[in-house]
Formats: sequence, C-alpha cells, structure tokens
Amino acid sequence: MNDTPMNDTAPIGRRTVLVATGATAATLAVGAAVSRTPAAPTADTADTAPVAAAAVCTLTKEMTEGPYYLDGQYVRADITEGKTGFPLKLALTVVDDDTCATISNALVEIWHCDALGEYSDYVGANGHSEPDSGTFLRGGVLTNSGGVANITTVYPGWYVGRCVHIHVKVHVNVTLTSDGSFTGGTELHTGQLFFDEAITAKVGALSPYSANKVTRTTLAQDGIYDDRGASSGLLTLTALGSSPSAGYTGTLTLGVER
Repeated sequence: MNDTPMNDTAPIGRRTVLVATGATAATLAVGAAVSRTPAAPTADTADTAPVAAAAVCTLTKEMTEGPYYLDGQYVRADITEGKTGFPLKLALTVVDDDTCATISNALVEIWHCDALGEYSDYVGANGHSEPDSGTFLRGGVLTNSGGVANITTVYPGWYVGRCVHIHVKVHVNVTLTSDGSFTGGTELHTGQLFFDEAITAKVGALSPYSANKVTRTTLAQDGIYDDRGASSGLLTLTALGSSPSAGYTGTLTLGVER
C-alpha cells in the first residue's frame, strides 16, 4: 500500500484523459457535488492566482506516481462527485523553472484518497466499504492564460503508511480530441502535494475524518516528503472560515523543466 520513491530521471509515459464539457471553473461552488458528466476543460478564474507566482522559479521535486494512478480520467474543475469532506480550492500555477514564465494550456491532473483513505477504483484497500464510482477525486484542468489550474476538491484523508497528500501530474502540448480525450503531449512533472501538519491535525479530529481509525502518518514520519517545503510540494493553506469544516484554499507554484 505504501508509495515507493521513483527515479527522478525516469521517463514518464503519456496518458489519455477524458475531456469535460459544461460549466467553467468560474461557476463552480466550493464542495459542490458533480455528476460523472465531465465539467469544463479549462479554468479561467484568474483572480485566484497567487500574486507573485511568476517570480518563483524553483524546480519542483519529482516524486513517485504511487500505486493508485488511473488512465482516462476526466478533465474537469470540480472532482468531488459529492464526496464528503471539507472544501479544498486549489490554485496551482505552472511555470518554467528556467525563465519564470507561466505556462498556459498545461494539463494539471490530480488524484487523492477520500476522508476514509480510500481511492476510487480501489475502495476497500484502506479497510472501508463504500460506493466506488471509479472516478471520484480524480481529474484536472488546463491552466488558464496566467498559468493557473483551479481545481475544487475536498481535504484528503490518509491511509496506511503515508501522510496526507495529493498526487499531481503536469502535461503539456496535448491535443484535445472529439471523443473527449487527448492525444500526444508530454508529461513534464509527476509529484505530490503536502499539507501543514497542524492544520491536518485539526481536520483529522472532526467528522468525517475522525471515522478513519487508521493511524495517521505525520509529515515528519513520511518516507517520501523530505521537509523541503514548497519545493517539495508543501501547499500554502488559507482558511475559508473560522472552522476547519469551512475548508481551505491551497496554493503552490509548480516549477517544471520544459
């Protein structure tokens, strides 16, 4: 069940992702449930971009893809599919680590477990029985003109041997096809996003997260996170309200090698 570190120089294969149609990210509410009908393939909500994102040029560390990746996920701005959990609004900015230039039309794809530590299409691996759509908490969007991918999800839970995290890939130069997928392109980055330990402890003490009785691995105990902050995927979290249940925004600049 534990992710295994990968060789940072190993080539990453091309993937096929289903493309969404419908409302844009600007019209999506935090934590709103979506059907399995894909949403919009782009995220043009420029006002959520980190102000100084373009000035950050650090190459983001490559990390293991892990055992739970699935090909063929939706390109959509809201990946919740009605899963319970505290809202998480991600604003991930993609930049060229050499020039600091933001990269538009890059496909930022994420996937993570739910509050009980279960991944879609693998439900039961963390000891819980629940409905499995095979697609919940998976998907991504194309970055907007400012290089920002805005994705609505829920705060992840945890599973055996790993701290709370989200998996992420960045693809560029993809071609969207009429059947709702993409062809070609290159994967520039495979990594993980991490969460402040103090915030995670507060979230984990509340329902529905408190129903997960698996012992939680902390950031300090995790075998993959290396305590190097944003360059290793540590998100900047901002509370959306006075209680953890109101949710958080999570921002990070992903520096990639083109």
